[in-house]
Amino acid sequence: QVQLVESGGGLVQAGGSLRLSCAASGGIFSIYTMGWYRQAPGKQRELVARFTIGSSRTNYADSVKGRFTISRDNAKNTVYLQMNSLKPDDTAVYYCNAETTTWGTRWGQGTQVTVSS
Repeated sequence: QVQLVESGGGLVQAGGSLRLSCAASGGIFSIYTMGWYRQAPGKQRELVARFTIGSSRTNYADSVKGRFTISRDNAKNTVYLQMNSLKPDDTAVYYCNAETTTWGTRWGQGTQVTVSS
């Protein structure tokens, strides 16, 4: 099965930056989209950014457009989320996601991002 491992979360002040990484392994050629979701306490998990493998198209939540960038390193089988101009409302657990043809939806374990005011 496809496995996803996130890293890069942490504590930053408002206006700061973080870069999240998600390394994929096992059945990687079955992946057709990868993305980042987040879930804050008491709220539903929401899509932050998505990368479509075949077309290299990207999609972003309106709340992060212009601040976050999703990218992919083909050689390293890794997707990144560069987060700039962070706001306290960005505080959440961030989850890497992959949609696969064989194993359905796969999730990473999550990494905490905390933005102080």
